[in-house]
Amino acid sequence: MAQPFDEAERAAVYRAIYERRDMRHFVPGPVDPATLQRLLDAAHHAPSVGFMQPWRIVRITDAALREQLHAVVERERLATADALGKRHDEFMKLKVEGLRECGEVLVVALMDHRESHIFGRRTLPEMDLASVACAIQNMWLASRAEGLGMGWVSIFDVDDVRALLAMPAGAKPVAILCIGHVEAFYPRPMLETERWAERKALGDCIYENRWGEAAPTPGESPTA
Repeated sequence: MAQPFDEAERAAVYRAIYERRDMRHFVPGPVDPATLQRLLDAAHHAPSVGFMQPWRIVRITDAALREQLHAVVERERLATADALGKRHDEFMKLKVEGLRECGEVLVVALMDHRESHIFGRRTLPEMDLASVACAIQNMWLASRAEGLGMGWVSIFDVDDVRALLAMPAGAKPVAILCIGHVEAFYPRPMLETERWAERKALGDCIYENRWGEAAPTPGESPTA
């Protein structure tokens, strides 16, 4: 049988998982190029359906372009607030991005010509998006291990970002990532601290055999 990591290695993996945060508050300053390269390589080693590797990552180094992306996000932030109705004011108090303060901005997109990839996508074409999400999660966990904050911004108009970055037809931006130094990581998810939402109990999300049938905790005997 394959051997597990040793205790310290396992603890480090779980620590990165539990202490990862969607960061919005950054300390200005550059990200070490070698560290950024490690993060990109971690993303590129994510699993992908049919090994299609559908992620494409655009590093934003032009200050004017970063400001244009910020404007796109701001327009959608206001539109989202309007769409939330009664929670408008509550939403407007939240900090939803750190585009102007973070050291690096990366736009992660789905590649074009995805329709040619059938393996694993014939009935679930959205598995390409799941693959990109795995790449982003790899980068997120690696960032936490490197002591860097990362925030996933999804509040933007897809066509506006596509046009700004001259993406080909068929390509689709799915994330603007803010990466950089932070004073400290949030002790709990920010939206939980701000009382926007609470983490569900694990048992509420795990079923056994059929939808809605509660699953016993692993190791416990099922009830008769």
